Amino acid sequence: MPRQIDYYFSLQSPWAYIGHKPFVRLVSTYDLKVNYRPVLLVDLFSETGGLPLAKRHPVRQRYRMIELQRWRDKRGLNFHLQPANWPFNGRLADGVVIAMLEAGLDPEPFLQRAYPAVWEQQLNLADPATLVKLADDAGLPGRQLVERSGTEAISAAYEQNRQNALDADVFGSPGYVLDGEVFWGQDRIELLEDALKSGRKPYSSVV
Repeated sequence: MPRQIDYYFSLQSPWAYIGHKPFVRLVSTYDLKVNYRPVLLVDLFSETGGLPLAKRHPVRQRYRMIELQRWRDKRGLNFHLQPANWPFNGRLADGVVIAMLEAGLDPEPFLQRAYPAVWEQQLNLADPATLVKLADDAGLPGRQLVERSGTEAISAAYEQNRQNALDADVFGSPGYVLDGEVFWGQDRIELLEDALKSGRKPYSSVV
């Protein structure tokens, strides 16, 4: 049986985008089963003491811009630091991923198009037509998935992911949970790999 990892993320998260390729490589290298869990970031931040970007102190906002440039170089990416259609409401796009999971479809081909669509191509992932095209290009039934994304059932699943995140002590995107141990942020992927490579027991906040 492959080891499982819970992957909490939102398509509006720049850090989930920056970390996605190395995460996919890690999943392949260690033959992991990924439980994809799109999550509403605004509620998660507020419930765990975080602040939306616009409400952070200017010092923190300036440092974030420096970090984006550092990690853009580190990960070998080429993206806009302030894309034209960001921030956006991630509910519809994240819901499309949930609809894929509900239908037993692999969301990875869509994610590999949707992340760069925001940050490299500056597309609007709050636009239904854009999501339909991205899903179609990934070989998935775009219109059907976008329509399903808007339903109450998908909203309920989205809310359940938020509750699951809180229960797992996840407070931001991306959050990777291996055997109950949380690794927050794409800059923890190397530490996640260390845990997988060593086979150590998970660390706990209870010591």
